[in-house]
Amino acid sequence: MSTVILSVPGISCEHCERAITQALTAQPGVSTVQVDIPRKQVTLTFDEHQLSLVRIKEVLAEEDYPVAAVQPA
Repeated sequence: MSTVILSVPGISCEHCERAITQALTAQPGVSTVQVDIPRKQVTLTFDEHQLSLVRIKEVLAEEDYPVAAVQPA
């Protein structure tokens, strides 16, 4: 399992939190999703053998929440 912190500048409200959480939890290998609205960050734990960081970024971009930066948790 890998845990990363995604910087997502488009996060502004609980609707954003729900949309991001639903989009990511639908992906194979996702263990936990935590959205921090004030910090505009998503902490994600996932199985890197089932889901790539590239795909995670694609999923969020499709939801109109592009990832600005990624850092290890």
